[in-house]
Amino acid sequence: MTSKSAAAAARATVYGYPRQGRGRELKKAIEGYWKGRVDADALRATAAELRRANWRQLAEAGIQEVPTGDFSYYDHVLDTSVMVGAIPGRHRAAVETDALDGYFAMARGTQDVAPLEMTKWFDTNYHYLVPELGPDTVFTADSAKQVAELREALALGLTARPVLVGPVTYLLLAKPAPGVAADFDPLTLLDRLLPVYAEVLSDLRAAGAEWVQLDEPALVQDRTPAELNAATRAYRDLGAPTDRPKLLVASYFDRLGDALPVLAKAPVEGLALDFTEAAAANLDALAAVGGLPGKRLIAGVVNGRNIWVNDLTKSLATLGTLLGLADRVDVAASCSLLHVPLDATAERDIEPQILRWLAFARQKTAEIVTLAKGLAQGTGAITGELAANRAALASRANSPITRDPAVRTRVGAVTDTDARRSQPYGERAAAQRAHLGLPLLPTTTIGSFPQTAELRVARADLRAGHIDTAGYEERIKAEIQEVISFQEKTGLDVLVHGEAERNDMVQYFAEQLTGYLATQHGWVQSYGTRYVRPPILAGDISRPEPMTVRWTTYAQSLTPRPVKGMLTGPVTMLAWSFVRDDQPLGDTARQVALALRDEVNDLETAGTSVIQVDEPALRETLPLRAADRPGYLAWATEAFRLTTAGVRPDTQIHTHMCYAEFGDIVQAIDDLDADVISLEAARSHMQVARELAAHGYPREAGPGVYDIHSPRVPSADEAAALLRKGLEAIPAERLWVNPDCGLKTRGWPETRASLDSLVAAAHAVRAELPTAD
Repeated sequence: MTSKSAAAAARATVYGYPRQGRGRELKKAIEGYWKGRVDADALRATAAELRRANWRQLAEAGIQEVPTGDFSYYDHVLDTSVMVGAIPGRHRAAVETDALDGYFAMARGTQDVAPLEMTKWFDTNYHYLVPELGPDTVFTADSAKQVAELREALALGLTARPVLVGPVTYLLLAKPAPGVAADFDPLTLLDRLLPVYAEVLSDLRAAGAEWVQLDEPALVQDRTPAELNAATRAYRDLGAPTDRPKLLVASYFDRLGDALPVLAKAPVEGLALDFTEAAAANLDALAAVGGLPGKRLIAGVVNGRNIWVNDLTKSLATLGTLLGLADRVDVAASCSLLHVPLDATAERDIEPQILRWLAFARQKTAEIVTLAKGLAQGTGAITGELAANRAALASRANSPITRDPAVRTRVGAVTDTDARRSQPYGERAAAQRAHLGLPLLPTTTIGSFPQTAELRVARADLRAGHIDTAGYEERIKAEIQEVISFQEKTGLDVLVHGEAERNDMVQYFAEQLTGYLATQHGWVQSYGTRYVRPPILAGDISRPEPMTVRWTTYAQSLTPRPVKGMLTGPVTMLAWSFVRDDQPLGDTARQVALALRDEVNDLETAGTSVIQVDEPALRETLPLRAADRPGYLAWATEAFRLTTAGVRPDTQIHTHMCYAEFGDIVQAIDDLDADVISLEAARSHMQVARELAAHGYPREAGPGVYDIHSPRVPSADEAAALLRKGLEAIPAERLWVNPDCGLKTRGWPETRASLDSLVAAAHAVRAELPTAD
């Protein structure tokens, strides 16, 4: 096929689309089902209508091949576990009794049965449910969901492509099931899993699928020869049957590297590559293997993870280069559009000048369609779109919003000394113990307390003008009083004010810093029914005035016990925002760090002795390739220290991380030089405590003993058992007792009961210690 015919064949497609609906209808229906207000049939009807609405919207925009199977009630990796029959033994009876309730039990747990572990999907803020596998795992095919959703799309007259998590990525994401040896490698199950995938593919072909997409993002990470050999075997076997659909293997988030020759030679009909995060590397590698003769290439040239308009001219140049490297070149976003909000036109509070810089999922589909048209018909067919795009890009590049000379001067004056505490940890620890007077195994929480309906109503009333600022603040004061009183009665040692005034741990700060924009409808799924509105980092960052001092100081006035000041750290402020793409991330991180440094110093001046700067995204933002990690970790850890290093030795600096694989960054955790770190550990059975011990981590740590992402209430005995596991790795004088994460999403009844268990566990284990009175 010539380049000209390849261009004529160009089609527009996407790998996935936001699931929630314009008004987060899916979230409301699922939570209504959990509470008994919505029955299963009504939930399924809502889900089906959302799928149909998405497909129609995509088709009307000009997307010529829509994805199916990307929709999920909770998580697409959990859906894959169901598809291959990898149901944990403890959940099997529930799934057999009621498939929907059993599905949610695996995701959330029940009072009697723990859920699957949850962690981050590569370097995003999306959380997936970790498959639990062992040598006795038996896979069985269940393609009902995938087939049904394909048939729904075909019934609408659409060209549809089912999307599945690929078998290699599925196994590489899995962990040994509880009770299985820690060194068990789930990839050894590949030969057992492949026939199940082949059966699902056959079912989809019988249902009308011409193409099926198998997502293999794990192959953009550094992979061993054995893992690459597994990918070779997987696609050799899956490509062999004659009764299968055409196979498209998709990669995204980074360069494919050594896996590209493997997939290029595999008996599959197409590859999808990311040409945004790793454009040059993937282009060079594709040319080095001689292209993809006889194969389809889907080029991800529209960034599926940011919200800035695409540079259409640049993307067209990339697409033009690709025309000679494949039999057919189609156009897509770099990854699923699950990671961006639905529609920028819904934003009414963003200035029109700035709004033209933004592209959410609907706008990105329009960009994809425009690029496919330009590739197929030439730039003359899209002259209007190109002119508008150039004007939008120029508007942003030349806007004074993006640059503040004072901020840049301050960043330029930063020295190494600014990012170092004045005394080493050992001296600080002694000063802090004398100042705070805490017992062994001190108890605390991570920061937030339940965000009740009354609090959400109060914020809505303030926005709507139904109450004035004074009335709103009285409600916040009352909530803080209740939270402090509860913690004192429960017996917690270090208290928090509960964050009643905060809508979100990033958005709250972004709304008070220059350079950030907040959206009203920019919801993005974080996990399950948890959606966040990442703010948009559009310009240089500074802090006009204190952000947290007033409420922290008020809470401290209510109690003699120490109250933690609570801040979100610079890396997380970047990771959970849509960041600017016109300067290095390290430069932006230093701007945020200096703004937060001012807040830390003001908290200390106001009498706050314990200050927590949360960095749950430190691991999440870790580059997928090892070669890229040292540079990232250098600026990320420096930014944290720049935030916290200006305090006195007797001021105790905490940080917090959750729901990630910490083993890869233990040295970076050490390099933060925080006095205390709290980490998620309940679902992962204290794995992180063992990782800290193996590293020789010298500071204090609080591996969580209460899983806050499940509605189940742990008993005191259960929390004590976890605490004893923690003590096997961390000595009592350096071990804290806390939940895994903040309590914002939990209700008050379960919070009270769970914290009672946590404090009782701490008292029980303290009594067992040789040093206890």
